[in-house]
Amino acid sequence: MQYTSAILLSAAGLLSTVSAHGAITSPKPRAAGDAMKAACGTQVYYNQASDSFGNIQGELQVAASQTDYNAEACNIWQCKGFQFADVDPANIQSWTPGQVVPFTFDVRAPHAGTANVSIVNTATNTIIGSPLITYSDFGNNAYAIPANQTSFSITIPSDLGTTCATAGACVVQHFWDARSIDQTYESCVDFTVGGSGASAPVASSSAAAPASSAAPIASSAASAPVATSAPAEVSTTAIPSSVPTTLQTLVRPTTTPAATTGVAAPVPTTAPVDEEDDCESRKIGQYGHDEKVEIMWTSSSQVMTLYTK
Repeated sequence: MQYTSAILLSAAGLLSTVSAHGAITSPKPRAAGDAMKAACGTQVYYNQASDSFGNIQGELQVAASQTDYNAEACNIWQCKGFQFADVDPANIQSWTPGQVVPFTFDVRAPHAGTANVSIVNTATNTIIGSPLITYSDFGNNAYAIPANQTSFSITIPSDLGTTCATAGACVVQHFWDARSIDQTYESCVDFTVGGSGASAPVASSSAAAPASSAAPIASSAASAPVATSAPAEVSTTAIPSSVPTTLQTLVRPTTTPAATTGVAAPVPTTAPVDEEDDCESRKIGQYGHDEKVEIMWTSSSQVMTLYTK
């Protein structure tokens, strides 16, 4: 039988609810917009416009079958492809060296992994200095999410100079890599330090990152996730940007991650916990006396099937 667009939109809404996982909620992060649609393609745009908490691997699954996906322009491993040109100037933060800035993060669906909060140079897609915060065990669904994973503060480094003086040159990026399920989440907040925050948004193509085949970020302070009875400690530092670091990139390959310099990819030491969103079935409507429509999907493949009864 035929289904109306309203039914399909309802189904898409349910799917996006199930696949949502985590993102910065304050300060206001980057979001999907027209510039993202032009760079990443219409379907990738809609994927994130309906679910900004989703993961990069989900975007890539959508992009694989789209002819309007431009990998270089999209730069999907930087801020999930969200473009600076879509940023509302009112959401560009203006901070000072040494300032302590509070953040909130929404963990919609926990998955064991590692995470860091870092200042990223958008032109090179590399961390400036070292991560401001690292989590060796983040979003672990073996226990209640610790408060310091959803509410934390960063201290703005005192030696950024003019590196982040222009809007769009730097972002604070929350990077969460859930190796237990091969899903990666990024959230970015635009800011300036030591310069004007009123610069007009520019096309993100002027700050293109290295090719997407580069290895994923790996924090030397982020060991493999381990399910324990208590959450791992969080290290918080305000490190000068000149400190040498092996964390040279935030991009990850679209297939098996390449080896990083002296740092092994995090490997879970226990069997992954069944995810509550791996497979679900929801009734999305009832029509007539005995006709029902069910939608069945899996978040890993993002395939949904409609059944009638």
